[in-house]
Amino acid sequence: MKLFRALGLIFLLSFGSTIVFIQLSGGGLENASTSVTIESGMNVRDVADVLKDHGVITSAMAFRLYLKSRGLDTSIQPGALSIPRGASFSEIAELLVQSEARQMKVTIPEGYTVNQIDVLLAEKGLIEEGKLITCARECDFETFDFLPPSAPKSDYERIGTRLEGYLFPDTYFVDSSDFVPKFFIERLLGTFHQRVITGLQADLESSERSLEEIVIMSSLIERETRTSDERPIVSGILWKRYDANRGLDVDATVRYILGKESGALTKEDLEVDSAYNTRKYAGMPPGSIANPGLASIRAALSPSETEYWYYLHGKDGVIRYAETNEEHNGNKVRYL
Repeated sequence: MKLFRALGLIFLLSFGSTIVFIQLSGGGLENASTSVTIESGMNVRDVADVLKDHGVITSAMAFRLYLKSRGLDTSIQPGALSIPRGASFSEIAELLVQSEARQMKVTIPEGYTVNQIDVLLAEKGLIEEGKLITCARECDFETFDFLPPSAPKSDYERIGTRLEGYLFPDTYFVDSSDFVPKFFIERLLGTFHQRVITGLQADLESSERSLEEIVIMSSLIERETRTSDERPIVSGILWKRYDANRGLDVDATVRYILGKESGALTKEDLEVDSAYNTRKYAGMPPGSIANPGLASIRAALSPSETEYWYYLHGKDGVIRYAETNEEHNGNKVRYL
């Protein structure tokens, strides 16, 4: 009997999370919880083995026997959930088999705009389309003092939030039954602070650029490059053009202002009268054109020095660099 009591105590102390995604949250260990994910198709042995591998439980066999003895071994539901620290074994088992206890996994891709995040959340049934955009424009985020002082001015309704560029792309777990756009935005801003302001503090402090310049440039790099090798080279080209007060000639800024994600840009498109049109106006656009990932931010902070002044992606997807306008025009003829 003492052996079984001890075994039950091991369960109570150990069974606190499960596979793939593990993140402690809450104020202090006594109030912490663990966000976990059960992958579709996993059986009780898979779950127990991964729990054991992560050091969450001490005996995978005992865990399986517990669930089998209660007829729960075939009832574990896939998805993400949050398990409170200190929950009893029976409470944890109940969470594992209740689909309503699950959290939804939301992945914000690198390079998404505020508009695209809004659409993504609407498609997942978390909000009505437009709710995130409205909050991004109108809700109070003054506690995030790293944000630029004011939103870019524009006649285009799709522009008008200073949050663009600061909503960090990552995977988040949310409660679909209690989703609040403002709280979600605050999580994204908080992640930006953690990963960029704190995580890259030394690089930011040693840079001669302002945070706003870095974020805007990162957004251009995010939308203009396709590989990790391209990012620092394109960064070097764009910074060099910026410092020389030459037009950046970034087509992605035109696509942003027009909301034109694909298709060829027409002559009329390239003549659109907007401060975001870096084909028409020299210097940076007044705000970011996307929410960049960490790789693009690092590239903006550490550009490569080359002799290149131009670049383009050919129809084959390969990037071509050029030192002169004549060489660049030749690349256009050959590869576009």
